[in-house]
Amino acid sequence: MRVAFFEVKDWEREYLQARLPADVASFEGSPLAEKHLESIRGTEAISVFIYSKVTAAVLDALPELKHVATRSTGYDHIDLAGCKARGISVSNVPTYGENTVAEHTFALILMLSRKVHKSHAQVRDGRIELAGLTGFDLQGKTIGVIGAGRIGLHVIRIARGFGMRVLAMDTRQDPFLAELLGFQYTPLERLLAESDIVTLHCPLLPATQHMIGRAQLQAMKRGTLLINTARGGLVDTDALVDALESGQCGGAGLDVLEGEELIQEEKQLLYERDNLEKLRTAMRTRLLLGREDVVFTPHNAFNSREALLRILDTTLANLEAHRAGRPINVVG
Repeated sequence: MRVAFFEVKDWEREYLQARLPADVASFEGSPLAEKHLESIRGTEAISVFIYSKVTAAVLDALPELKHVATRSTGYDHIDLAGCKARGISVSNVPTYGENTVAEHTFALILMLSRKVHKSHAQVRDGRIELAGLTGFDLQGKTIGVIGAGRIGLHVIRIARGFGMRVLAMDTRQDPFLAELLGFQYTPLERLLAESDIVTLHCPLLPATQHMIGRAQLQAMKRGTLLINTARGGLVDTDALVDALESGQCGGAGLDVLEGEELIQEEKQLLYERDNLEKLRTAMRTRLLLGREDVVFTPHNAFNSREALLRILDTTLANLEAHRAGRPINVVG
């Protein structure tokens, strides 16, 4: 079975090559693009990360394709309906980074709650002073966890360790876990109204697109922190910018953004026609990232050595299971 890997770093290539027959795999460091399609036309499987858009046009160009193995938990970059219509199975990595992303979530929270980013910037500028650096304790504060799945539950465990009160919203509820970990399930409206920090840990679906918009931001307590390590499209960026500008939102810790893939393409967008909306998105993102009350990491929450190895091992297992006719971790 031939497999084409995309968005692979050098060390990942070495790791995969040591575990795959030499003649079954090809590797690209960049995301899957139109320029690659002819060379992988006869490939039975591809393995991609989040910046490779597996669209209907890509699927049409790969008539021999039978399996897509994404090295991520989310799969909104893949046309699942198109894959299903063509008999192409799709697998993901559902359990690689629960503790990793949860730990990063609290790194963002602490950066904002204790103004670590501002402290660091002042010291680098040669200013050793405490003016404007007063933060707040997490103990006794309320954190609202939207999406109490694998990652969300790790966030809840850490929050309880800080002595925080925890409210959670999820379409699936486990009363036993709630009692064991000491949190309470609640509707979104109450979670927003009572939380000092709101953190997002749910997938990007049509039903969750812009689930945090103007109405939801206005429903929060004034000064609430918003944390997003899930998907950029969960938050209406225009509404967030306005809420930050007015002080309704006290700060944002973001590992993901709407249109984050456009940041590196700004110069190219300036010279392309019919890209006004993309350019607007990129410029709006730049305005957001320039704010002192925003901490941004470049989709890095998953990026620990341990988590990366779990991703590769699970992907290899997914590909082997497909080859053996016993697919695992199938989505869609």
